[in-house]
Amino acid sequence: MIKIAPSILSADFAHLADEIKRVTDAGAEYIHIDVMDGTYVPNITLGSPVVKCLRKTSKAVFDVHLMTEHPETQIEAFAEAGADIITFHAEAAKHAHRVLQQIHAAGCKAGVALNPGTPLVMLEELLGDMDMALIMTVNPGFGGQKFIASMLEKIHILYHTIEDNEFTCDIEVDGGINPETSKLVREAGANVLVAGSAIYDAPDIAEAVRAIRGDGTGHHC
Repeated sequence: MIKIAPSILSADFAHLADEIKRVTDAGAEYIHIDVMDGTYVPNITLGSPVVKCLRKTSKAVFDVHLMTEHPETQIEAFAEAGADIITFHAEAAKHAHRVLQQIHAAGCKAGVALNPGTPLVMLEELLGDMDMALIMTVNPGFGGQKFIASMLEKIHILYHTIEDNEFTCDIEVDGGINPETSKLVREAGANVLVAGSAIYDAPDIAEAVRAIRGDGTGHHC
């Protein structure tokens, strides 16, 4: 089952609750919430108080992506604010397995993100305890970047690693996703697709969600 996770980084921040409703009404299952601290990545976005306010307005799955240093200091606040999934960067965590345990203990699903330059081996000892692996198909920190095609092989290898070991771990992709690139990542094995401008800037959001979802099956090879 392919799930669509519109990134509110591309939404109108003056009307976030309405912007979330627009995409969930259009069929998106997840809301991807990019949390940036100005240190791990150059930008600063939003914190747990905003998520707490938005939680009152939506029943969508809140997919919180921590692009922050010291992710372990953020877990409780975002869990209490209403996050359903919390993903942190392997590159930012000194004790990644402990952070996974912390997220689960807080009642959320746990994901680990990898930047384009980070090898899959960073996930090797973690996959059995993860609910989601997030493969960045751009470098983190800015919306609207060009999709890095060499990441398709990384997704493909990860898909087979998960299948061969019978892990229950979704593969999420984030960066440069549109109807064309979504087909490529679905074929490689991804099943949760983050898209920002390709959804929020589309003249027909429901049509954009359908186009990025494709036929809903993906073709794993």
